[in-house]
Amino acid sequence: MKLSVVIPAKNEEGSVISTLAGLTAVLQREAIPYEVVVVDDKSTDSTGQIVRDFAQRDAGVRVVYNAGRSGFGMAIRCGLNAATGDAIAVMMADSSDSPEDLVVYYRTLEEGYDCAFGSRFMQGSKIIDYPKHKLLINRAANYFIRVLFRMPYDDVTNAFKCYRREVVLAMDPLISPHFNLTVEMPLKAVIRGFTYKIVPISWTNRKYGVSKLKLKEMGSRYLFIVLYLWLEKYLALGDYHRRNLPQDEKVPQPQAKHV
Repeated sequence: MKLSVVIPAKNEEGSVISTLAGLTAVLQREAIPYEVVVVDDKSTDSTGQIVRDFAQRDAGVRVVYNAGRSGFGMAIRCGLNAATGDAIAVMMADSSDSPEDLVVYYRTLEEGYDCAFGSRFMQGSKIIDYPKHKLLINRAANYFIRVLFRMPYDDVTNAFKCYRREVVLAMDPLISPHFNLTVEMPLKAVIRGFTYKIVPISWTNRKYGVSKLKLKEMGSRYLFIVLYLWLEKYLALGDYHRRNLPQDEKVPQPQAKHV
């Protein structure tokens, strides 16, 4: 099972090299067939060049340029379009996600699950230097989602997850251009009938650069996508459930330019 790791990157020159080095070392150690697709989301620093230089030493790493609309969600959608693996994971470029946890995700899919979801808030998880104001907002938002969808998962908003390719295909169309894509993807997988396992993961705050998530701008966007999918769950009468989806659906085609 080939693993594609999609990493959106915008002005991450301080972190992307350590992210790639740590990630590829662990995947090689575990003998996991992989490709790492780094999406340069119109960076104004040397992020793209750093990844290209790294790719000269590792054929499993490549960079694509998001030639369409900029945004975290658009960059991920661009990366999903470029990915060729049987399993697809989304990771951050700032080294906040652990490659060891990615291995656990991969083994979870090998067990037969369709999705692997990590939680930073269950027994066995570990958080380092999470900003208190963001933690409060995170807990409130995830509690709201848990109640609304009657599901046990308590870390829906975290981007770091892994899916079988057919699950990503079944999410079509993805519509979130921003960080609300982190909610759209797992909720679509769950309400459309795919299986998942929740495992404890670790998270470490970035050491370099600035977070691109702007909480004041994202509140209404998160609410929109949550309510949009709530309507699908309770009013669509299963029209988008996996049992009713055609088997030849294609990944959406955002503009991607290989560089």
